[in-house]
Amino acid sequence: MSNDVSEKLSAIHSAIDQMRDNIGERSESDRTQQKAFDALYEELRQYKEDFIFQSEKALLLDLLLFYDSLNWFRESLVKQQMSPEVIVDSFQYLMDEFLEVLYRRDVMPMESSEKFDRRSQKAIKVIPAETAEQDQTVAQVLKRGFMRSERILRSEEVFIYRHNNAAKKTEPSSSES
Repeated sequence: MSNDVSEKLSAIHSAIDQMRDNIGERSESDRTQQKAFDALYEELRQYKEDFIFQSEKALLLDLLLFYDSLNWFRESLVKQQMSPEVIVDSFQYLMDEFLEVLYRRDVMPMESSEKFDRRSQKAIKVIPAETAEQDQTVAQVLKRGFMRSERILRSEEVFIYRHNNAAKKTEPSSSES
């Protein structure tokens, strides 16, 4: 019987040693796999950073050129080298140059509408209209709207006229309440 027990204990020790070896191999495999994943994640992070840099690079270079123009304009103002007419022309040049940067990114100013259009305009202030014909017309454009690829990037911000009679028509009367 002792031989039987000894053989069973030996088999158990052998099984435990085999399990220990398997766990060690598995642990080593997990460490190797973790190192591979870490290397892949680092490579992906670097690829992402490079992709973002490359996609933004052209815009950033355009903005740096525009910065140079703004700096030249500021220096000219400080040195008082320009007449008022030249200042106006130079400022218009800066505006045109900036619009060119936007055009290169497919960003275009929206066409203004004389009649208020809530799909493309945002009313900031309502001004009382003197006539019904003025109702819902644009009194003043505060910020120009811009589009990119047929999609509104920024709505135009406007002041609109509102006629009192038109406002009364849209308000519920006391008998309807």
